[in-house]
Amino acid sequence: MVREGYKSGFVAIIGRPNVGKSTFLNRVIGQKIAIMSDKPQTTRNKIQGVYTTDDAQIIFIDTPGIHKPKHKLGDFMVKVAQSALQEVDLILFMVNAVEGLGRGDEFIIERLKQVQTPVFLVINKIDEVHPDDLLPLIEQYRSLHSFAEVIPISALQGNNVETLLQQIKNYLPEGPQYYPAHQVTDHPERFIIAEFIREKALHLTREEVPHSIAVVIDSIERRENSDTVYVAATIIVERDSQKGIIIGKRGQMLKEIGQRARVDIEALLGSKVFLELWVKVQKDWRNKMAQLRDLGYREDEY
Repeated sequence: MVREGYKSGFVAIIGRPNVGKSTFLNRVIGQKIAIMSDKPQTTRNKIQGVYTTDDAQIIFIDTPGIHKPKHKLGDFMVKVAQSALQEVDLILFMVNAVEGLGRGDEFIIERLKQVQTPVFLVINKIDEVHPDDLLPLIEQYRSLHSFAEVIPISALQGNNVETLLQQIKNYLPEGPQYYPAHQVTDHPERFIIAEFIREKALHLTREEVPHSIAVVIDSIERRENSDTVYVAATIIVERDSQKGIIIGKRGQMLKEIGQRARVDIEALLGSKVFLELWVKVQKDWRNKMAQLRDLGYREDEY
């Protein structure tokens, strides 16, 4: 049953890699569900974040950054992002105020012209630029596309985020509450735990092991008469040299990845966690469809 005046709908967050889409999603939801990294192409799957108030429910879809793909995994990520445009009530096209208009933005705008869905231009990272620089930037983007709204924000600082949320509500249709009020994502905890581990590995290894990392959760076990959750996971890399980097000297890197990931996992599960990590080499996995499917990147789902 739909309550009178209750708004609900699906909103895609789209943009070049590394413009702050996951930071925005985590800010709005109020807890960490999307992994954040200073490396582009961190997000590989659509991550639904559910924002619920007394008068509305907004289901956000955080897409992989649209970019020119270099391997089959890249092809998959771009298809996921583009499919999101066809199935939502509103699109947030997020751009980076510091970097300004780039060829990647123009590439995305050409695709936005092919959809009927309203598009907001969301200019992120305004805390890092002078206010006088914003107006010329807005005019540049407006000359390329007719945006329904233009809203500058800082996802990191929270500036103008409430204004953006109110404008989103204004554009959504009346509809049902799709998810319970306490639910913040539709992903199973296994997926989020794997993402937390991958985030720490990306962050700690920097450029040494770029995006040839995947994480598989082997088991999550809640034992009787114990307040500890036992998690076993395997980090997948493409080369033996990368395995050595992930493990580190005397296992120190793997230990550090585990310690940092455990903090996020304990916050997610609300209990103590014993985390056991392994590292496995699967050569060139990003270009092998069978291995991509085994790791959860299923093209037929999009």
